[in-house]
Amino acid sequence: MDAWNPTQYHRFADARLRPAIDLLARIPLEAPAAVFDLGCGSGRTTGLLARRWPKARITGVDSSGKMLAEARKDYPGIEFVEADLAGWSPPAAVDLLFSNAALHWLDGHARLFPRLLGLVKPGGVLAVQMPQNHDQPSHRALIAAAEAGPWAQRLRPVLRPSPVSGPADYYAMLAPEAAQLDIWQTTYLQQLEGQNPVAEWTKGTALSPLLAALEEPDRTAFENAYRALVAKAYPPESDGKTLFPFRRLFIVARRSDG
Repeated sequence: MDAWNPTQYHRFADARLRPAIDLLARIPLEAPAAVFDLGCGSGRTTGLLARRWPKARITGVDSSGKMLAEARKDYPGIEFVEADLAGWSPPAAVDLLFSNAALHWLDGHARLFPRLLGLVKPGGVLAVQMPQNHDQPSHRALIAAAEAGPWAQRLRPVLRPSPVSGPADYYAMLAPEAAQLDIWQTTYLQQLEGQNPVAEWTKGTALSPLLAALEEPDRTAFENAYRALVAKAYPPESDGKTLFPFRRLFIVARRSDG
């Protein structure tokens, strides 16, 4: 089942796109010929890549047919491919593999990241941004709500601890084949608006696969249990806005020439 809802995901489009813009600004390539956007979703990051390098051959890759349908509608001049990123490979070595908020859904990073860097041409770049917020109340509430009801057995196989490691771990994974490594963390103090906006944020991402795993009435009951926990953890400020600190990990690895 395709758990992703483009409309829900785009409710916070600007905040979701900003890390991609920050990652893009650090890529040291002037004129790449072949660029792939892994986990492209609805294509907004792919559009950024096409504007940065209008002469490049840009391809978006994602496993969600719903997201890709949106991407093809909004960006008809870009090629989009439906594929599972865990086993995907390009037809030939590429100049840039770009991935914004996608690879944290995959396990086995100690194998995955060296494999991806190996798909890049010598002198090419692997550029990745991943959420690193699984230790925060927004995500801890997922586990608490999942374990607190009759849906617990159904949701346990869907719950995922974060596979995202620390910066030094990715340095160790990539340094043997990298000529340059730029790794950093940023915490964005997101200022959200609306009723229980953190729950609305996660409903477009981490909460979505859990809701997709349930049938009614458990789906609504579980969501309500989660929303109550998150509303308590993130009360609105006096100006009505809700502060949602969100940490992200960035990696820009340039493959060595030999």
